Amino acid sequence: MKTLYIDCFSGISGDMFIGALLDAGADPAILVEELKKLHFEDEYQLTWKKIVKNGIASTKFDVVLTQTDHHHEHDHDHEHHHHHEHDHDHEHDNHHGHNHDHEHHHHHGHDHDHEQHHHHEHDHHHHHHRSYSDIVKMIELSDLAAEVKETSLKIFQKIGEAEGHIHGMPLEKVHFHEVGAVDSIIDIVGAAILIYQLDIKKIKSSPVPVGSGKIHIDHGIYPVPAPATLEVLKGVPIEQSNVRFELTTPTGAAIAAVLSEEFCPIPSMKVESIGYGAGTKTFKDHPNVLRVIIGE
Repeated sequence: MKTLYIDCFSGISGDMFIGALLDAGADPAILVEELKKLHFEDEYQLTWKKIVKNGIASTKFDVVLTQTDHHHEHDHDHEHHHHHEHDHDHEHDNHHGHNHDHEHHHHHGHDHDHEQHHHHEHDHHHHHHRSYSDIVKMIELSDLAAEVKETSLKIFQKIGEAEGHIHGMPLEKVHFHEVGAVDSIIDIVGAAILIYQLDIKKIKSSPVPVGSGKIHIDHGIYPVPAPATLEVLKGVPIEQSNVRFELTTPTGAAIAAVLSEEFCPIPSMKVESIGYGAGTKTFKDHPNVLRVIIGE
């Protein structure tokens, strides 16, 4: 039986997970075609490239929002934004609570001018306001395989319930930035598409390191892990880490929590392929990559 082991020694985010599966041999052309079944491909472009992180060749997967021509370095940052970048994002915040995806740019130096575009993007494109129920409808009405729909909906539900619990509102009322963002939809549905394509029947994971320190989110300064991430990881063994950074994002946490039937050391298996998905940060003492091991 084909087993996937998620070795998240440096945390997990949606883009790292997709990058790792592509690196392990999943077909990016299938990912691109299948995602078209959600009928919003005019809003994004997908990019993936090999990069080297602290000596490890890995695949960096990104979503570029077509309206603004710049990278939403996605999830990872996605949540990062969420938290860290907010410090310099104030303008951003005014236009959208969902900055989440924009922050990464800030790391890039050339990013500051992007703020200007965000305003427009905000006004013209409704995708930032997709609610939990809009996303569910989008997945249910698509022609994706039943298994892909089921996996995607379970992961979204996990994040939706966590956000609803934290904000004190029912699931149907949850309008949340992270999950409404185009890149989260791609990360979550993309993860489900690739697992189905690789014919993976069992998924196990290592305990999940969450990082430490403080992060800045829309509601102020919070400890790492962010409230949504911690809520999603209820029942999952988390691992202490001295890295003062948020290693696991809400999307990454939900992928690990929903898909893994067991959190354990590497199981006995005959290894067939290994993949490394790159995160957006670089740490001095270890590669910021997610490793996946696929075998029988």
